[in-house]
Amino acid sequence: MRIAALQLRVDDSEPQAARIERVAALVREQRGFDLVVLPELWVPGAFGYRGFEMSASALPGTAVTAIADAAREIGAHVLAGTFIERDGAKLHNTAVLLSPAGEIVHTYRKIHLFGFDHGEARVLAAGTDTSAYEIPGFSTMAMTTCYDLRFPELYRIFVNEGAELVVIPTGWPAARLEHWLTLTRARAIENQVFLIGCNQVGLQEGVELAGHSVVIDPWGEVLAEAGVGEEVLTLDLDLATVAKTRADFPVLHDRVLGLPTPSARTRG
Repeated sequence: MRIAALQLRVDDSEPQAARIERVAALVREQRGFDLVVLPELWVPGAFGYRGFEMSASALPGTAVTAIADAAREIGAHVLAGTFIERDGAKLHNTAVLLSPAGEIVHTYRKIHLFGFDHGEARVLAAGTDTSAYEIPGFSTMAMTTCYDLRFPELYRIFVNEGAELVVIPTGWPAARLEHWLTLTRARAIENQVFLIGCNQVGLQEGVELAGHSVVIDPWGEVLAEAGVGEEVLTLDLDLATVAKTRADFPVLHDRVLGLPTPSARTRG
């Protein structure tokens, strides 16, 4: 599988309409790739909470439509990043996967919302679906988003769904870069999957984004890592490596599930 991860500059100085046009043009440049990946909330900015309501729409919406046209032109699957999806009275942070025909074939509503008692956690509704998607002719892929990375149990669920590739659109801040680099490797190693983490750079509401998008193999080796500017990571992934890794080092077979919690044990 030939992949391209587009680490985008997303900052407060660029109008959203101009950014959509620029990013769609950048996607069009990725002809010949099987999967193109964009970051989290690249239209309003991952930390642009005040702009969430204004950018919200039912799917597909303006930005998804622009990227769908580009996906159709280059004939590639495009994980178009995430968008503020309006569903009735609720807003979701929703990742959208487009087929080479430009059709929405899978979505993922972010389950773990960042901000504790403010920001995203206050204004958005969490998703509940944990289904993976089989890319015809390639691999079963799971999508998670940014803060989800801190919750390893979510990735185990996707492995049970058959995931061999995990793609993470994100808006990860520079202040916690070391966490990003550690956790992406950990999720790849413990689940024996390829992992693509696609981040942003730029300044949003005073928050500097970290960049350092990564592609990591099932052994935890960093195959590619971006810097701190706008950049496109390109790589050929041998997806057969997942099955070989799991056969050579069958750690997933040794999982012990269903252990009782302390409250369920007999006391006395």
